[in-house]
Amino acid sequence: MTATDVDYLRRALELAAHGAREGEVPVGALVVIDGQVVAEAWNRPIGACDPTAHAEILALRAAGAARRNYRLERATLYVTLEPCAMCAGALLNARVARTVFGAWDPKAGACGSVLDLPREPRLTHRMDVFGGVCADECAELLRAFFAARRR
Repeated sequence: MTATDVDYLRRALELAAHGAREGEVPVGALVVIDGQVVAEAWNRPIGACDPTAHAEILALRAAGAARRNYRLERATLYVTLEPCAMCAGALLNARVARTVFGAWDPKAGACGSVLDLPREPRLTHRMDVFGGVCADECAELLRAFFAARRR
């Protein structure tokens, strides 16, 4: 992990906050290749009526379109919450090199919490994963969002 990783994770937090203002679960993601942000997204499943519209998936789609290639081999994905199985699978299929995430997801995380798809030896691609970056800030944004919805 580097200071730059923290900066990018903080940008992902800004994207997550934008999603929260739209009534979406506050998760933000961005794709960086060779030091350049090539895509940014936040969760949109509610607004898009699309269960696959997680921030990671939307960021991967935008990055693939920007690069005109579904393979993002030198990419790092920054996301505020540990990716779920769907998103971890998409990251592996896109050949993302690294994923850096904030809060751990003990209920649905697939990068070390519930599952560990990036380290599954039967899969053909590996991805470096760094979790817990800005974890308190990321978790607090989620806690506040759900607390407000329960009122």
